[in-house]
Amino acid sequence: MPGDPLRIGIIGVGAVTLRGILPHLSQDDLDGRVRVAALCDPALERAEAAAQRYRVRHAFASVDEMFAEAELDAVTVASPIGLHYQHCRAALEAGKHVHANKTMTTTVSEANELIALAEARDLCIVASPGEIIRPQVTRTRELIGGGAIGQLSWALCGGAFGAYHEDEPERLDALGGAPISPAWYFRKPGGGPMYDITVYALHQLTSILGPAKAVTALSGIRVDEREFLGSRISTQADDNTILLLDFGESLFAVAYGTAAGKHSDQFATGLYFGTRGTIDGILLNGEPFDFSGREQTLEAPPSDRDAQARALPHVVGTHRGIGEPHVFEDIMQLVECVLDGTPTLVTPQHARHVIDIIESGYRSAHTGTHEQLTTTFDQPPLRAVPP
Repeated sequence: MPGDPLRIGIIGVGAVTLRGILPHLSQDDLDGRVRVAALCDPALERAEAAAQRYRVRHAFASVDEMFAEAELDAVTVASPIGLHYQHCRAALEAGKHVHANKTMTTTVSEANELIALAEARDLCIVASPGEIIRPQVTRTRELIGGGAIGQLSWALCGGAFGAYHEDEPERLDALGGAPISPAWYFRKPGGGPMYDITVYALHQLTSILGPAKAVTALSGIRVDEREFLGSRISTQADDNTILLLDFGESLFAVAYGTAAGKHSDQFATGLYFGTRGTIDGILLNGEPFDFSGREQTLEAPPSDRDAQARALPHVVGTHRGIGEPHVFEDIMQLVECVLDGTPTLVTPQHARHVIDIIESGYRSAHTGTHEQLTTTFDQPPLRAVPP
């Protein structure tokens, strides 16, 4: 009803939900706009403990129970990536709007199904990560389009696992008592740094350069085994992948998702090489460039990703001190889509294109073929800006 808050269910009470989603959505400034109405996780003790801490009415062990018993308008899907398709589909079939945390699905065919289902039922899907709405990314596109680095030649982007997931503090000291295993990050489907980390870089890259046309890749497993609290985790998903992307007219990019190593201290940002200069994240020829909202980020270094997210429209007040602000922003994009009818650039079509790059990259690596991409998405118009 008009004036009522959006009732959201959260599927998955893991590290990202405990670190970011619940703390953001429980802030007083969202009263009247958003209410977390239910939590769902097969680790029911953790879901119940989180529900008690954040004053959420319901906690469930399965999505079927949640949709049968809780009154919801929308969900945010924060389960392991390999489960996103089935959880997003269940939500859409239950008539709920969806925010899909990265990555929306692991295959183009799954993404096609979700998009068609949402369109048939007049439901919104907002698919993270919403890199396209970062003012830093918009300004990078404007600078390149305006000739600030001359003729763009090529670009480099990506991300690496390191030991990040094994060391996340939320896993060791989780609500409900039991630690949260990171094992799924190293298993199929949905595991590996491409779906988990490089997805950010690919969303940024395609937000700036537009849809890619083709991909060639090498991929495999470099670290055979991981360890978490003394338990061994065998690596089953590729953890060392290099993509060569073709954007047409001899414009190329390299994107990597690797076991270790990174090209920049700025998380998932691109390095753009032109005939008269270079853009590295928010640095133009080594110096920070201006962008909308930059005044909110000046106290932090370019490498502080959460601080850089303060330039996003909903990351204000107390939200600037809470983790995962970019996820909160994407959820608020869904809130505005549903409550106000406000369109968003964080679309499932863009997410599908990035999924196409990753899926086609794996196919290229495992078959030795050069893969043509079959998907695209609409870019916002480019504002003409002088260099």
